Amino acid sequence: MSDIALALWSFPVLLILIFLRAPIALAMLAIGFAGSYLVIGTPAMVLNQLKTLTYGTFSNYSFSIIPLFLLMGQFATLSGMSASLFRAAESFLGHRRGGVAMSAVGACAGFGAICGSSLATAATMGQVALPELRRYGYPGSLATGALAAGGTLGILIPPSVILVIYAILAEQNIEKLFVAALIPGILAAIGYMIAISIWVRVSPNAAVVKDRVPWGERIVALAGIWPVLAIFVAVVGGIYVGIFTPTEAAAVGAAGTGLTAALSGQMSVARLRQALLSTATSTAMIFLIILGAGVYNNFLALTQLPQNASVWVAEQGVSPWWVMVAVLLMYLVFGCIMDSLSMVLLTVPIIFPIMAALDFGMSPNDFGLWFGILVLIVVEVGLITPPVGMNLFIINKLADQVPIGQTYRGALPFVVTDMIRVVILTAFPGITLWLVWVIDGLR
Repeated sequence: MSDIALALWSFPVLLILIFLRAPIALAMLAIGFAGSYLVIGTPAMVLNQLKTLTYGTFSNYSFSIIPLFLLMGQFATLSGMSASLFRAAESFLGHRRGGVAMSAVGACAGFGAICGSSLATAATMGQVALPELRRYGYPGSLATGALAAGGTLGILIPPSVILVIYAILAEQNIEKLFVAALIPGILAAIGYMIAISIWVRVSPNAAVVKDRVPWGERIVALAGIWPVLAIFVAVVGGIYVGIFTPTEAAAVGAAGTGLTAALSGQMSVARLRQALLSTATSTAMIFLIILGAGVYNNFLALTQLPQNASVWVAEQGVSPWWVMVAVLLMYLVFGCIMDSLSMVLLTVPIIFPIMAALDFGMSPNDFGLWFGILVLIVVEVGLITPPVGMNLFIINKLADQVPIGQTYRGALPFVVTDMIRVVILTAFPGITLWLVWVIDGLR
C-alpha cells in the first residue's frame, strides 16, 4: 500500500473509532503512531519523533493563553456576572415579544466576551435564564434552543480559545483574528434574536410578555455590569491598541475576573480550589487533544498527503468558490459527529494549505483571517446539531423535563440563521475584514 493510500484509509478508521466512542485524542495518537511506524518502519525513530513533537508543540509560548482564558471563564462564573448580564439585558428587552429569550441571547454574548468557551457560556447562562424562561411560559423547545444557540457565541465573540488555537495552527495574527470575529459575532447575536422574534410571532401564545421596566431600574441594572465592560475593554481593547500582547491580556483578564469574584464575596477557598482544578483538567484535556492531532498530522505530513492534495485540487481547474463551498459543507457534516476543538485541530493543518493555494482575490493575510472566521462559524453550528451537539446536551440536562427531541427542534431556527450568515459572509468577505482594515489604516 502506498503512503498516500495509507493516509486516505486512516480517515475512515479514525471516524469509526470516534463512532465507537473512543476518546478523540487517543484515537488520533493511535492512528498517528501506527501510521508513522508503517511509513518510517523504525519504532525508535517514531518514539524520537514524539519527543521532538511534544517539546516543539508545548514550548510554544502562545499556548499559555489557553489556561489563562479558561481560568478567566471559571472566575467569571463564580463572580455572578452571568446573572448581572441577564438582568441588564432583560430590563431593556424583556417587555418585547420573545424579549426574555432575546435577553438570554444578549447575556450569552456578553458572557462570551469574558469567557471564551461555548460550553461554559451555555452551562452558566442556562442556570440563570432557564427559570425565568419557564416563569414566563416559554415552551421547552424555544427556551432550550435559544440558550444552546446563544452559548455558541462563547467561541466566536473574542476572546475565544478555539480562535487562538486556529491562529496558532494557521500561523495567523491572534489580535487581527479577534478583530475580525467581532462583527460576525454581533451578527450572530442579532440573527438569533430575529429568529426568536419570528418564532413568537408565528406562535403568538408561545410566551407571556413581561412588564416594561422603568428607566431608573434599567440604569441600576446597567450599572451592575460595569465589571464585565471593564474587563472586556481591558482585554480586547488592550490587545487592539497594542498595550498588551494576547498572552498578557489573558493574564490581565484572569486577574480582573478573579478580583471581581473575590470582591463579590463568592470566592471561598473551596471555590478557588475548584476553579483551579477545573482549569487544570480542561487544559490537560485540550493539550492531550492537541498532542494527538499533532501526532496524526505529522503522520499525514510524512505521507505528503496535504501537499499532494493541494496540487491535485489546483490542477482540477474548479472555481475556488466551489472548493470553499465543499469545504464548508464538509465542516458541517463533521460537526454532526465530532466536537469543535478536535475538528479544528484535525482539519486545519490539512485544509488550510489547500485553500491558501487557491486564488480568492485577496492577500494571504486577509484570506487567513476570513477563512478562520468562516471555519469557526460552521464549527459552532456543530455545537447545536445532532447527534453530537454538545450545547444541546448541556442545556437539555439543565432542563431535564424537556425531551431531547424538543431541544433538537428548538435549535433548528437558529441553525437556519447560522446558514444564512455563512452565505452572507462567504459572498461578502469585506464584512469580516472591514474592521481589520479600519484599525490597520489608523495605525
